Amino acid sequence: MKHAPGNWRKSSYSGGGDGNDCVEIANSRTHIAIRDSKAPTDRILTIPADAFVTFVGALKNT
Repeated sequence: MKHAPGNWRKSSYSGGGDGNDCVEIANSRTHIAIRDSKAPTDRILTIPADAFVTFVGALKNT
């Protein structure tokens, strides 16, 4: 993924309004991009979609 996708969204658990700092994600067919909502133009972490699914599954099991 050379460029981050434009479909950024934050967790519904972060509450309403623009003042909530959180992690945002965006996806393409093959990758998930992750960024900090406080600094959206800074670094973006991009990982394969299947690795993200495994990561989220591991978090749910903790």
